[in-house]
Amino acid sequence: MSTKAELLYREKRSHAGGIIELVVWRVPEPVHPSEHPFKYRFVFIRNGLRVIGYDNERGKGDHKHLGETELPYTFVNETRLLEDFWQDVMEATK
Repeated sequence: MSTKAELLYREKRSHAGGIIELVVWRVPEPVHPSEHPFKYRFVFIRNGLRVIGYDNERGKGDHKHLGETELPYTFVNETRLLEDFWQDVMEATK
């Protein structure tokens, strides 16, 4: 029997002249090469451009986007993921 992904959290709101969208699913198997049971997409968009983005795309694993730069991201837990995302958003909107 195949278990489907379960939507855990979805939020979309205005922030600092842009839009924040946060989406987290619990998945039955990790999204390779990630090793945790979550699939996520966090993004801060302003003026139609991605300013900050965190996700774990299949084949790439956990990573973040700071403007045009893509960097690896070390997933610790869900709380830390959210804290790290907001820290980067705060830095980008100073």
